[in-house]
Formats: sequence, C-alpha cells, structure tokens
Amino acid sequence: MLLLLTMKTRLTFIIAGLVLATTLVVTASGAPKTDRIKIRYVTPKDAAYQQVYLDIQRRGTLEKLKIFLSPLILPKTLRIRLAECDGEADAYYDSASITICYELVAEVWENMPEETTPSGIEPIDTLVGPLFEIMLHEVAHALFDLLELPVLGREEDAADQVAAYMLLRLGDEAARRLILGTARAYYVEDLKTGDCRSLEQYSGEHSTPAQRAFNLLCIAYGANKKLFSDFVDKGFLPKERAKWCFEEYEQVEDAFETLIRPHIDQELADRLHDRPWLCDRFEDSADLTPEDCLLAPVE
Repeated sequence: MLLLLTMKTRLTFIIAGLVLATTLVVTASGAPKTDRIKIRYVTPKDAAYQQVYLDIQRRGTLEKLKIFLSPLILPKTLRIRLAECDGEADAYYDSASITICYELVAEVWENMPEETTPSGIEPIDTLVGPLFEIMLHEVAHALFDLLELPVLGREEDAADQVAAYMLLRLGDEAARRLILGTARAYYVEDLKTGDCRSLEQYSGEHSTPAQRAFNLLCIAYGANKKLFSDFVDKGFLPKERAKWCFEEYEQVEDAFETLIRPHIDQELADRLHDRPWLCDRFEDSADLTPEDCLLAPVE
C-alpha cells in the first residue's frame, strides 16, 4: 500500500512538472510583445520586376513599415514580404504572413504621373501613398486575426478604415499627401473601369474604387475639418457626404481605441510617430538623411 502511494505521489509530481514545463515554454514563446515584425524582399525571377525590386529596396520601404509597426504588441511574429505572385497584381494576408506582390507595386508605379497633377498632388505621393495604404490595409487583416478582434460589417471595409486611421497618425503634412495620393490611385483605377461596370463587379468583397476613395477622404475630413477643408472646397468630397463625416470618423476612432489601442506600446508609439516621417526637404533637418524618411526621393 505504501509502495503504491509512493508511486502515485511520484507520478503526480512528474505530471505536474510536465504541465508546468509546458506552460512555461508556451508562455515564453507566445507572450505578446512589441517589435514582432519580420520583413523580406524576395528576389524576383522575372526581369520585368527587377528595377521595381531594386528601387523599393533602396527606399527601405519595408524597413520603415517595420519601424512604424514596432509598437504593436502581438502574440506571434507577423511576416511581411515583397514577392512575385505569378502575374497577379495583388496583396494578401494569410496565417500571420502578408505578401505584397511586385506586380501590384509595378502597376502603382506605372500610374505615377510625370509631374504634379492639376490638383496639386506630387508624383511621389501617388506612389508611396497607395503602397503604404495597401500595406496598412493588410496589416489590419492581420490584427483582426492575430488579436481575434470582432468585426461588425465587411472586413475589407473595416481594413480600409483601420488603414485610414493609421495614415492619420503620420502627422498633418504626411497624412494629407499620402491620403491624396491614395485617393488619386482609386480614382485612376475607377477610370479604367469606365461607365460600363458589370453587376459582377459590384458583388466583390471590396467596395468599388470610387467608394473607397470617398470613404478615405471622408474619414480624413471627419478627423480634421480645418486641415482637409479643401477636400470639399475643391469638390473631391461631396458636401452632402462631408456633412456627417465627423460621425464616421468617430465610429472608426472609437473602434480603434477600444479594440486595437490596448495592443500598442503607447510610449514607444509616441516616440516613433512624432518623428518627421515626411522629410523630403532637408533644409531644416540637418540631422536627418533620406534613409530616415518615408517620402525621401531616390537619386
């Protein structure tokens, strides 16, 4: 009887030890923490994308995105890569991994005007704005998944809203330029469709390009009516829509602050997001180099 009790006691201690060890391993490897973004530029096999690969790598695009996202407190590593997608101009999230296709980057690049547009949008803004918004859109999908966040409504619309809210965190000038550049990209995409949009195109999981442009401009206008007043004055945003944009922005703000803000290291975010992300003019920033800046030109 004593031998049996001794064996049971030993077995209990062994099981308890295994459970404790397993718990410690899971806790150590799965504890949410900041700076969990891993990036990679996959060398394209198709020579047609070689220049895009070299230019976007020289800009340090993913490196800047990694810095911007480093305050996120994530339960696991989020991998972001630029790669070929067998001819598909796409970007997607799957299983803690984001892929931005060179085909999509090349398409955005081709739409970049040679000079400032009549509405005052700089060529570089029409490139960096859409690319950064696309990346943040996919990051939003990652947050919904990794943080197990509830989404009321269409996830694609919610991802657009999160991306817009995050663009507004880049500071007034950068936010204006990137949002206008992104809205123009949607406008160009809509022009390609023309007036003959099929019913099938309305059935997609994304809103139409024109709707996405108006939604983006509305959130910006709702966030800061004074800063973005020209959106209405110049006719970019219809007055009837603009009238209620502050409520649309407040809905996005409330959702972000309630669901996502608790997963952000605020001290680190304040330190990083106060930096001049847009600094393609260096006269007043002797301590900055092009490598520090989101919109820095490439020689």
